[in-house]
Amino acid sequence: MKEEKILELEKIIDEFKTIEVSENKKQAKFLKFKSYDFKINNGKTITREELIKGNSDGCAVIIIPVLENGNFLTVIEPRVFTELGVGIAFPAGYIDKNEKPVDAALRELSEETGYVPEKIEYIDSFYQDEGCSRAMNYIFIAKGCKKKEKQHLDEDEFIKYMEFSFDELLDLESFEYIK
Repeated sequence: MKEEKILELEKIIDEFKTIEVSENKKQAKFLKFKSYDFKINNGKTITREELIKGNSDGCAVIIIPVLENGNFLTVIEPRVFTELGVGIAFPAGYIDKNEKPVDAALRELSEETGYVPEKIEYIDSFYQDEGCSRAMNYIFIAKGCKKKEKQHLDEDEFIKYMEFSFDELLDLESFEYIK
């Protein structure tokens, strides 16, 4: 990978790094949980907590944007609970109530990057954490993406994006920027 690209990425990472942490004593607005007792077929009972995200099931989409030139678009944003403190990944986000996963994928890609695909295809889905959540992650590939609009970020959302070739993505993984 070219040194100037690594320097650009390092500059963004530095901008988004946490410089101070303090515990917020406010009641959680987004994450809540419910506790249940489940009687299973062998006559035993197990207790489990369910994680509730934003008064919803927490289902989300992950979008793999492929640009017209064959490169991939990644987003870089603060991810304060990770080792690096910054996430380098594909665009992703929660599915709104009564929204179809494909519509959420198109919305999130547009909001986070301003890019719009010529074609979007469903790839697969998986549970986020089946031990405490019903939430599914739906994966889409967005082909022929073009920059069509500005980002539309939430007030507390800070996202920059960068284009990488497939080989550069592999480099980012080997350098442990991407987990």
